[in-house]
Amino acid sequence: MSLHPAPLSATPIRTVEYLLPSVPAGVGQARSLVRTDLAGWGLGNVIDDCLLIVSELVTNAVRYGGSAYALRLEDHEDRLYGEVFDPGDGDPRPCSPDVDALSGRGLQIVAAIADDWGVRAANGGKIVWFSVGTTA
Repeated sequence: MSLHPAPLSATPIRTVEYLLPSVPAGVGQARSLVRTDLAGWGLGNVIDDCLLIVSELVTNAVRYGGSAYALRLEDHEDRLYGEVFDPGDGDPRPCSPDVDALSGRGLQIVAAIADDWGVRAANGGKIVWFSVGTTA
């Protein structure tokens, strides 16, 4: 996990951003938007990984982040960058739940799937970001 801004500096080829309410149904809505956008961008090879990453990050935003969150995706030719902004306090950190725990593994999943991820402060909240390579 990185606590620094995302390492991308090139201008993205494509960008999409959504402001969504922090309600449980928003997780499914975010997944549907990601699936549609990535398929439209020809990035079918990373859809499943990105759906899982976004599900975990959005679930955290819904549970801990406040009344709304923003989801942003950027296609940088060979890398997809995504971020979830929420106005909640505190930095999300991976934890080590008991083997019987029903939750608490989301950021471990993100770390296992994403090429890189991190948290950075933003005006009025925080951004949890990730990047994945898009070349086969």
